[in-house]
Amino acid sequence: MRASLIQIAVNEGESVDSRRQRTAALVRQQAGADLVVLPELWTTGAFAYEEFGREAEPLEGPTYETMAKAASDAGVWLHAGSIPERDPEGPLYNTSLIFSPSGELAAAYRKIHRFGFDKGEAVLMGAGRDLVTVRLPGTTLGVATCYDLRFPELFRSLVDAGAETLVIPAGWPERRRAHWTLLAQARAVENQAFVLACGTAGTHAGVPQAGHSIVVDPWGEVLAEAGPDEEVLTVDFDPARVATTREQFPALKDRVLGLRPPRR
Repeated sequence: MRASLIQIAVNEGESVDSRRQRTAALVRQQAGADLVVLPELWTTGAFAYEEFGREAEPLEGPTYETMAKAASDAGVWLHAGSIPERDPEGPLYNTSLIFSPSGELAAAYRKIHRFGFDKGEAVLMGAGRDLVTVRLPGTTLGVATCYDLRFPELFRSLVDAGAETLVIPAGWPERRRAHWTLLAQARAVENQAFVLACGTAGTHAGVPQAGHSIVVDPWGEVLAEAGPDEEVLTVDFDPARVATTREQFPALKDRVLGLRPPRR
């Protein structure tokens, strides 16, 4: 399977619509890949809190339409990162969109863990509740977003739901880049799964971004890693290695805590 992670730079001076069209062109250039992944909140910037309300879209808004067309044109599965979604009957959400190669919406995931403690995303956006997995030919994706990476129980639940490849778009700050790499590798090792973590480049509202999108195999080996600037990181990987790894080193079978009680 070939995956392309597009590490978009989000900088001041570029309009949301211009960045949307530029990103769509980059997606189209990945024809031949099986899966393309975009970062978190790349339309606004993950730390541009004042933009969330102004740039929020309905689920089937301009980013949805543009990315659906780009996925169809390229013939790829597209994890289109996330957008600030405006629910007409509720709060804003940090919502990821996943499209099939025909441009159909395969899934949407509202981020469960909101970053900011008592400010920013944590107070401006609602929390998602539902786990999301997406079946692709050859692998099942488990979907999470940025701050979710710090909560291992979410990923165990995704594995219990069948996930073999964990896809994590993010807007991760440069000052905590070491955590980004460490946690991506930890989630891969403890779940014996591939991790595809796609971050942003540039500066969001004065916060330099880490970049360094990364692909990790089920043994924790880094297969590919981007630099700090905008780039496309492409890697070929074999999803069958997940089953092989879990057979060769069956640690998941030895779980004791956190298991669901048997049905009576």
